[in-house]
Amino acid sequence: MRILSASAALLLLAACSAPAEKPLSGAWSLDGGASRIAFITVKAGEIAEAHSFHELSGAVAADGSAEVDIALGSVETKIDIRNERMREHLFEVATYPEATIKAKLDPAAYGALKVGESLTQPLAATLSLHGVDSEIDTEVTVTRIAPNKVLVEPTAPIILHADDFNLGAGVEKLRELANLPAITPAVPVTFSFIFVQ
Repeated sequence: MRILSASAALLLLAACSAPAEKPLSGAWSLDGGASRIAFITVKAGEIAEAHSFHELSGAVAADGSAEVDIALGSVETKIDIRNERMREHLFEVATYPEATIKAKLDPAAYGALKVGESLTQPLAATLSLHGVDSEIDTEVTVTRIAPNKVLVEPTAPIILHADDFNLGAGVEKLRELANLPAITPAVPVTFSFIFVQ
């Protein structure tokens, strides 16, 4: 019994003396290698295909101002000729090389998260794509996955419409080049962003 009591006391002492987790504050950088953004296209009314971008960068400032830049030339569709066509005819990367997401977070809302804890909140963001700025309202879950890392993901895919970003003509050009009956202009987009302090 004495040994058990002594062991329990040591465990309690160790727990009380363990350093508290540092609050989530200050500036954060996007881990581009670990982060992902993906979208799904539907052709001929029934064939869905997943695509992604491989080059992402961004940061969250201490005041909660967040920005993520997407290199549109890094689009990956698993088919080389389709990658080239999307770069040239859809995104027109020679003129519009990047898309940018900007948002303002509330640092105080996430500051007390412990490792393993999550918080879901609405988020208003601005997407700049193909020369057009559009407001997007979504909901994101922020999870503290390590003492110096957070994961940000939407709770549901974000639906973007080609015509809202002057991409309708590019979609039609892709349809013609691929000799397809149709390409659906509404595209679900999802992301997984990891920020490191």
